[in-house]
Amino acid sequence: MAIKAEYIWVDGAEPVKTLRSKTKILADGTTDYPDWGFDGSSTNQAEGHASDCILKPVFSCPDPIRGNPHVLVLCEVYDAEGNAHSTNTRAPLREVAERHAAHEAWYGIEQEYVMFEDNRPLGWPISGYPAPQGPFYCGVGADEVFGREIAEEHMDACLEAGLKLSGINAEVMPGQWEFQIGPAGPLEVGDHMVVARWLLYRIGEDYGVTMTLDPKPVRGDWNGSGAHTNFSTKAMREEGGMEAILASMPKFEARADIHIANYGPGIEQRLTGLHETCSYKEFRYGVGHRGASIRIPLQVAQAGKGYLEDRRPNSNIDPYVVARLMLETVCD
Repeated sequence: MAIKAEYIWVDGAEPVKTLRSKTKILADGTTDYPDWGFDGSSTNQAEGHASDCILKPVFSCPDPIRGNPHVLVLCEVYDAEGNAHSTNTRAPLREVAERHAAHEAWYGIEQEYVMFEDNRPLGWPISGYPAPQGPFYCGVGADEVFGREIAEEHMDACLEAGLKLSGINAEVMPGQWEFQIGPAGPLEVGDHMVVARWLLYRIGEDYGVTMTLDPKPVRGDWNGSGAHTNFSTKAMREEGGMEAILASMPKFEARADIHIANYGPGIEQRLTGLHETCSYKEFRYGVGHRGASIRIPLQVAQAGKGYLEDRRPNSNIDPYVVARLMLETVCD
């Protein structure tokens, strides 16, 4: 039986990159996936007179949609000269991760997103607004939760693919959901997140529902969508790790502008100081403080070791960029 290999990559769209994919038919039993070309002039990664770009496989997993023996193949993009493309943010992360391998950094990314149908969040009335947010977070009932069957199918697909999915939940705004990837290493968390996003979009096709990572999909008194990123080094997880966590705070504060500039377009719309955020113009940290830039979970403070949660990243982050910045800030 021939294998359908879905080659997935990140394009060069601006201001927010999107995902592309196409199917390659391979011989049964293939496990060494070949490089493959594509038209970069159609993905904002090349010009028409020199449009060839190269896909180099870096991660593969079972395809839960097509089933066995078909696979999903995540790729990095290279140019015709064999160099990592300027839009390839995984390559620079790989260099930083190798340099700081001894720190054994772990990440967990909480990906929020909103389901849209007929140009409005799933479950919202045709005109006007739903009831004020409050009962929707982790809610139960047809009047409080919308799209559960899609979120459940996505969860099952991620698990079948072998991704490090650690949970899902309905979020604060009706039609808004979250899934979590991790704990995982720097490259692994990005790889699994990109494939999980692809599965989310692909499953949405079957329902006629679009998924948006817009950090503020509905203006007004509604929560935005983030990608809170949990981070730890070996030193933070060991006895006395709280000292290492606190020592990282001045480092984060010193590079706050760099992080904000790379934590996703539209961040000023979400980090207003309202709706469980700290203003993008400030830097604050605290134990159990959901209005801080970086929250130290209560159980971490009690245990004296663990991890920190950077609450600033937008839902539309490039996970490879965020992983690289956090590693550089803490470990360089």
